[in-house]
Amino acid sequence: MNEIWLVRHGATEWTRTLQHTGRTDVPLDADGRREAAALVKPLNRQFFAAAFTSPLSRARETALIAGFASAEVLDDLREWDYGVYEGRTTAEIQMEIPGWSVWNDPVVDGESVDDVAARAARVLERCVAIDGRVVLFAHAHVSRILTAVALGLPHRAGKVLGLDSGSISILGQEHDYRVIRRWNWLPS
Repeated sequence: MNEIWLVRHGATEWTRTLQHTGRTDVPLDADGRREAAALVKPLNRQFFAAAFTSPLSRARETALIAGFASAEVLDDLREWDYGVYEGRTTAEIQMEIPGWSVWNDPVVDGESVDDVAARAARVLERCVAIDGRVVLFAHAHVSRILTAVALGLPHRAGKVLGLDSGSISILGQEHDYRVIRRWNWLPS
C-alpha cells in the first residue's frame, strides 16, 4: 500500500466550541489559517502522486493554503452527517440523552458509523489504485473511521484515534499489513 497522508483541516469557530460540525460549511478562523500555513513546509517536502479534499470550505481552504490548490474534490471525504445533532456539543446532547455518543448511538436523520465507513472504503480503494503517496484534506471523524477501515479494525475503533485541527497523520505498510506511521502530528 502506498502512503496515505491524512490532514485534518485547520480550526474553525465550531472546532473550538466542540460543536458537531458535519455538513455545515463553517470556514476556517484566523487560527485555522495559521495551522494550514504551518502545513506548507512538511507537505512540500514530499512528492504526492495525488491530492484529494473534502468539498467543504474548511478542508478546501486548508488544502489551498498548504499549497494544494489543485486537490481534487471527493464528496466521500465529507464529514459525518450528524443529522439533528449538527451544531450541538456532546455535553448538550447528553443532557437530553444520558451517555449518548456519536460512536454508539443512532444519529437521527444523519449517517450511521457504517455509512461513513462505506464512504471511507471507497476513498481507500481510490487511494490504493494510485501508484505513489496520496494526501487527503478532510475532517476528524471521517479520517478516524477511514483509518479504522484501512487497518481492518471495527469502524467504531476510530473513537480512540483523536485528531487535532491542522494535524498530519500517515498510514503506510509493514510487511503485508497496513500500519499507522505517524499520528496527530502538529507541525510548528
